[in-house]
Amino acid sequence: MFKRPFSFDGRIRRTEYGISFIAYALVAVMLSVSMDQGASVLGLVYIPAIWFLWAQGAKRCHDLGNSGWYQIIPFYALWLLFEEGKPGLNEYGPNPKEPNAPNEGQVPS
Repeated sequence: MFKRPFSFDGRIRRTEYGISFIAYALVAVMLSVSMDQGASVLGLVYIPAIWFLWAQGAKRCHDLGNSGWYQIIPFYALWLLFEEGKPGLNEYGPNPKEPNAPNEGQVPS
């Protein structure tokens, strides 16, 4: 979990996406409160926070077999939280739920 949080490659499970979403929300709230008190430099922290959220969202979209661009659809984040990922290997990588299981089209060693 959280091996490459800023990368857009691969697939992640619902749990990791949910934790990522909560972490982003907490950071955003803390930054908003801090910025109200005059610390506008903290606004630069929003850039990596948003990158983190987009990267995690793209990987979650990949787990469903979709492009990462699907996350810009309104309310699609809710779908990402509740829909189970596609089993086996897909074009974005192996199933994160079964990292040691042989994937479709691969011969176990």
